[in-house]
Amino acid sequence: MSETNLTEKELCTLSKDTLISLIIGLQSSVYELNKTVSVLSEQIKVMNQRSYGRSTESSSLIYMPQLELGINEPEASMDNNEPEPSLEKAAPLKRQVGKRAEDIKKITNHREEIIELSDEELKQRFGERKWKKLPYQIITKLEHHPASFEAVTYKIGVYADSDDEIIVRADKPVELWANSIATPSLVSSIIFGKYVNAVPLYRQEKTYSENNVFISRATMANWMIAASDRYLKYYYEALKQRMMQESLLHADETPFEVTKDGRTAGSKSYMWVYRTADSSEVKMILYDYRHTRSYEQPKQFLNCFHGTLISDGYQAYHKLEKENPESFTVAGCWVHLKRKFSTLIKAEGTSKTKGTLADTAVKKISKIFHENNKLKELPESERLKKRQEVIQPLVDDFFEWVRKNEQYITPSSETGKGFTYALNQEKYLRVFLSNPRVPMDNNAAEQAIRPFTVGRKNWVMIDTPRGAEASAVLYSLVETAKANNLRIYDYITYLLQELPKYIHDLSTEVPDNLLPWSNSFPKKLFKQ
Repeated sequence: MSETNLTEKELCTLSKDTLISLIIGLQSSVYELNKTVSVLSEQIKVMNQRSYGRSTESSSLIYMPQLELGINEPEASMDNNEPEPSLEKAAPLKRQVGKRAEDIKKITNHREEIIELSDEELKQRFGERKWKKLPYQIITKLEHHPASFEAVTYKIGVYADSDDEIIVRADKPVELWANSIATPSLVSSIIFGKYVNAVPLYRQEKTYSENNVFISRATMANWMIAASDRYLKYYYEALKQRMMQESLLHADETPFEVTKDGRTAGSKSYMWVYRTADSSEVKMILYDYRHTRSYEQPKQFLNCFHGTLISDGYQAYHKLEKENPESFTVAGCWVHLKRKFSTLIKAEGTSKTKGTLADTAVKKISKIFHENNKLKELPESERLKKRQEVIQPLVDDFFEWVRKNEQYITPSSETGKGFTYALNQEKYLRVFLSNPRVPMDNNAAEQAIRPFTVGRKNWVMIDTPRGAEASAVLYSLVETAKANNLRIYDYITYLLQELPKYIHDLSTEVPDNLLPWSNSFPKKLFKQ
């Protein structure tokens, strides 16, 4: 008799107890198969949501999947019903009602053109009648001029005494490196194009050639790396030394590929980002290129840091805390936890998941966020008190609810994974309750690393480790300038003009008056 396929005749010969045992076994198998199918279907829906769905989490950055798929941006963004923008909207300035003239004055380049009728034209219009001049009708338009270039030839004064024994020269303009046409403004424009606007070098090369300036992308890359190696890496180190004095930092990381790093093709490298907290007096965002995602990588960067690090659930940070329990604390991110459940809800649909454990988890976490947001404007001492009085009971209730219900779910399901994550991360998720400066989420780091991930979609990979290191320095420069409300192009130009005065063979010390929070910068470097 076959153990897997019984005929009707064979079934009729089986005893009652054997049939009962067989049916119970089949029921158990069907239950397990249905459970597996449910988990796999759930995972497929979640994967589709992550790949193609729109993120609905609040963010200052809007996710536009159609652009990532290569659709041309003008066509994707076109809207025939969009009204023609006024000057105030076209200019990158916030307008207050009644402040139009003031806003116009803030635009750096502004010219006036007077349009008059000639005497002959006036005679044709008025004939023999007398006429008088009235006040001008004023209209203002906004024009765009493509990138312009200026070749500057410097004639350096050279002087000698009557015997030609002493020769002196006037000071030369700043030279970033010898025998090069590169200037601070030119290198700054290339950095701005790539690291602010995410324009690949081959496109910049094409744009330059349209203006009869022929600089190869290889030369542009060389200049950016040279600027980093000679000057900006010391600026980066000065920022890092100051960052290590902070008591609260955010951290996140993302993978990318470096093609010529001596490893097999497809090997992942990682770009870490660290940033100061919103409550800090100084604003810094630093990127750190590393070959791998191992525990040693953040350990090297954070070896002088003593404080609280807000991060996702990556175990490398937890290991650092175990090694330095007296001086290093890890705080977890409630947004990461909420995402475990909200992604499933978006994949399945709110109507199908209403009343489920995932739905309840999202509502409970949202309630904690809602109550915590009410405390933002309170002094730290009062915020701590309210967190312990109001927020802690909600947190206690959430984890008690998770423990009570984990027995009813499959651990491999998305909800089961969320419950496991919550319980494994409970210690770190509770840190904000005892430190009023610690936020509930790690959104600051996720937003800080976004420019790198956006740029990565344009260039896909970096060629060499040296290029990756330079990219870390340049992204740090650009994003830190943004955080300090500086005009990025002007600030980079200013740094490349000033740093050669301090960075040379005898010194690599960057003075405090060049750091982005300095009060000694020219006024033009700040956004108005």
